[in-house]
Amino acid sequence: MPAPVFSRRHGMRAAAAAAVALPLASQPQNAAAAAPVTPIASADGSRLAVMTFNLRYASDAEPNSWGQRRPVMRELLRRARPHLLGTQEGLYGQLRDIAHDLGQRYSWIGTGRMGGSRDEFMAVFYDTGRLEPLEYDHFWLSDTPNVIGSNTWGGAVVRMVTWVRFHDHHTGKEFYALNTHLDHRSQNARAHSAALITERLGGLDPALPRIVTADFNVAAHGNPVYDAMLDGGTLVDTWDAAERRGPLYGTFHGFGPLVPDGDRIDWILTSPGVRTRHAVIDTYSRDGQFPSDHLPVRTVLEL
Repeated sequence: MPAPVFSRRHGMRAAAAAAVALPLASQPQNAAAAAPVTPIASADGSRLAVMTFNLRYASDAEPNSWGQRRPVMRELLRRARPHLLGTQEGLYGQLRDIAHDLGQRYSWIGTGRMGGSRDEFMAVFYDTGRLEPLEYDHFWLSDTPNVIGSNTWGGAVVRMVTWVRFHDHHTGKEFYALNTHLDHRSQNARAHSAALITERLGGLDPALPRIVTADFNVAAHGNPVYDAMLDGGTLVDTWDAAERRGPLYGTFHGFGPLVPDGDRIDWILTSPGVRTRHAVIDTYSRDGQFPSDHLPVRTVLEL
């Protein structure tokens, strides 16, 4: 399958998630060693299951190689069954693996941050039985956002955004999904990125809800980037807005011990009219193996 280089400039094109859907993975033999996928409220009917997940780029280096992590990732995603999944750091081959493991019901949109299949993607996976992409594009977090691979604010690496306008077949409504990953070193780059994302969100159809999934690389409530993203009430933090939420953990654990009440650097933001029924930070692991060095954040929303 050719690289899924998506852009609205080239028209609508959807990548097939897989040629063959795999059967659901069985329970691990040592069930006691597997932390269960964190329960979350039902996302049936009008409710939409949304997840943000920094996948940790695929590598053959041990420990925590992609070969070790992939089965755990597959089990987590199949049990979580998000309708919308914003991913960060995924490499092309890794994303194809995930698409295959999710099965034919899912598809995805994305391009590498250096263009084509090169480097990391801000891929957006979606349940095709529920969601239909109507429009999508990418832009780069720089002074020249339409220039592929541009980086002008001193960021350690190139950063970008993928956004999609979806139609929800269950509700008949449309909404925007925006997925990104801010720089891990430069506060200047993060601040400029937040301003550009806010500007671009403001240029979208104001009648439609927004969902923002991202690894922001700063702690919620602990950095001006957080305040900038929520400035003026244009976006709300689903963790704070949730009617129910699970225990708080630092969402980056680096394959080390989890940190209760730690820094939440992975967020799902929405426009104020979106109702957050439930939010959890999922601590799923199997036999001590985590699927990534981040914990995914999962929400159940009503648009």
